[in-house]
Amino acid sequence: MADALRQFGAAYLSRHALNTAQAKAWRGIVACRTAALGGQQLACDKCGHSHWQYHSCRNRHCPPCGARAKDAWLQGRLAEVLPVPSAHLVFTLPHSLNGLYGMHPRWVIDTLFACTAQTLSEFAANPKWMGVADGTPAFSLVLHTWTQDLQRHIHLHAVMACGVLDQAGQWSLPTRKSYFLFPVHALSKVFRGKFMQALARAHHKGAIERDPQGQNAAWQTRQQQLYKHDWVVYAKTPLGGPAQALEYLSRYTHRTAISNERIRAINTDEVAFTVRANDKGGKRLERLPGEEFVRRFMLHVLPTGIKRIRHYGVLASSCKGVKLNAARRALQMPAANPQAMESAQGFMARVAKMEVGLCPCCKVGRLQVTAVLPGQALAGEHNTSA
Repeated sequence: MADALRQFGAAYLSRHALNTAQAKAWRGIVACRTAALGGQQLACDKCGHSHWQYHSCRNRHCPPCGARAKDAWLQGRLAEVLPVPSAHLVFTLPHSLNGLYGMHPRWVIDTLFACTAQTLSEFAANPKWMGVADGTPAFSLVLHTWTQDLQRHIHLHAVMACGVLDQAGQWSLPTRKSYFLFPVHALSKVFRGKFMQALARAHHKGAIERDPQGQNAAWQTRQQQLYKHDWVVYAKTPLGGPAQALEYLSRYTHRTAISNERIRAINTDEVAFTVRANDKGGKRLERLPGEEFVRRFMLHVLPTGIKRIRHYGVLASSCKGVKLNAARRALQMPAANPQAMESAQGFMARVAKMEVGLCPCCKVGRLQVTAVLPGQALAGEHNTSA
């Protein structure tokens, strides 16, 4: 990704302005793991091998940094997962709202999270589905804004434990099957109604004044389109045990629009990258002009401060200390998993079979820091606009 930004950046910037979040992501990706961010020279105390290890930008839109952040996130959630089946659902906004997202991304994102969470919480509190009234669910939502070819496609992945914590502190299973939550058609109608109500309220209050379809005729046309079609709520195959559920969710938590592994070639005027060809794992090669590739990637840089991962119910930060412990007791879980407390080096050694302090050459000596390179100030590298 950094190579694409370097090669086609000048052409893109000559026609497009970057907002603050985009400029920060751009600078971070280009400088990531280079001397610009500084680093340390590491030398082996046995064979004399030495190499520079440069710092990461740690920007959430940087493809290589996202992979490491995902591993760290997965490590931190090991102590929280519940030993019950989990379901994976996807809530998608119609593409006719893409223009509104372009002008008011923060409002669209926050409203999408709120309406999805309210829908799932209301269904979970219904004894028709969970056998008890006012039960507290346990679910997490993860925002994605892209398709495989980097077009705008705004949706939330939801991973939800099958069951709820009732008012008596007991875990109640779904009424139909242990792994079935709610019918997707019913979810779709309630989800659509909540979002449409929020959209109308924001429109009348002037909270989305830059809506490109906010004028009378365009507004009415879009409203009719939004009500005419069912909104997509998709329930995927039920997940297995807690470990599988957690690993599955981690695939979605820290992904950016495209990984470096999918970018196959960058030539003088275009970028070639792989996209999914079918549901069986097949791949095909997509080619885009370089400037268009950069434009599409920039579509998915989130506004500063937006939380892409949010937890609700039993997992909500405001009550997790009490309700998660109650759920664990109800499910007769053991004490918190000690793997969740281990050090980063221990985690790398256990999961990646790596010992980070070992010399990569002789496999015997230990690496020691022999020199430090300070990072450069990156502010002002590109012009920005709010």
